[in-house]
Amino acid sequence: MVTEFTPPLIPKNSETHRMPTNTAVWFPTIRTNTGTDVFTKRLVKGLQKNGIQAEITWLPLRAEYAPWSVSTPKAPEWATIVHVNTWLHPRFLPQRLPVVATIHHSIHHADAQRHKGLRRHFYHKCWVAPIEQSVMKRADKVVAVSQFVADTAKATLVDLPMQVIYNGIDTNIFTPGNRVRNPDEPFRLLYVGSWKTLKGVDLFSEIFRNLGDEFVLYYTGGETAAKDKSRMPDNMHDIGYLHGDAAVAAALQNSDALIFPSRAEGFGLVALEAMACGVPVIASKNSSLVEIIEDGDSGLLCTTDDVAAMILAIRKLANNTELYMRLRVGGYTRARTMFNEYLFIQKHLNLYKQLTQ
Repeated sequence: MVTEFTPPLIPKNSETHRMPTNTAVWFPTIRTNTGTDVFTKRLVKGLQKNGIQAEITWLPLRAEYAPWSVSTPKAPEWATIVHVNTWLHPRFLPQRLPVVATIHHSIHHADAQRHKGLRRHFYHKCWVAPIEQSVMKRADKVVAVSQFVADTAKATLVDLPMQVIYNGIDTNIFTPGNRVRNPDEPFRLLYVGSWKTLKGVDLFSEIFRNLGDEFVLYYTGGETAAKDKSRMPDNMHDIGYLHGDAAVAAALQNSDALIFPSRAEGFGLVALEAMACGVPVIASKNSSLVEIIEDGDSGLLCTTDDVAAMILAIRKLANNTELYMRLRVGGYTRARTMFNEYLFIQKHLNLYKQLTQ
């Protein structure tokens, strides 16, 4: 069966020309090699495409836990707004500029707390949380990447007005591929993400041992997953770290489905990227994932930690062609309609406009 993907119409950016000419955004950002880096780079690239001056000043990772060891960068003379992650220490915030602060995560939520070691728990509670509270109080505008993140921040950090702006994706990169599965080959699943208990990776061995040789998992593990290798069945394969959007898109386009059993997500970007590629997603029914995925229409959501439900969903997806095609088209359409790059950039442009009028 051939699936026809028809891109939803995305309006041209008519608001850009009405942006104040003095809008220019500076991003002092700690390089973490995580999704927050991806967010910043995509936002800056999108702003520049729309004629807005925007620039990143990358700070070393030690600026997160030892900010006094890093010189405070001077804000560029051209900047009229500074946009930061809530983890950036207040010492790096310039006094003369309005501040937009984005909160990306839900680490203070109870679901995340249960899967931390004691050291990480106290690091988040005694170091990160006070920094975030200070930054959010200093900010002129606070943005959350999902309603789940906003609700968590209000309950655990500080109850301030927050605007939810979902992350957007470049649908020129994340687009359906040409994979056609040979009936004789295993159903190919992919996991992309950090190798952490919070992500549910400890469930994979039991899931794929039970599924058997008709199913195979390719996962991004690397050195952090090596300690678990001896307990894994033969149908699990480590593909290491994927460098850049093009590599992630290629891995998705060469897969039959994405499995994402995370126990708590601030946003869950890779699930959205899979949907844009026309790859069905099987994920946990929790946190922000229920905002991205509509169960039975654009993906399959399973009760958190329910291995049997995950196995059933995978088998169902592999054996039900009608369901598989419906989820491919449903996920693709939802990703391109509700989470496209145009909306992501446009909402930030409108936010900046409020600060520069």
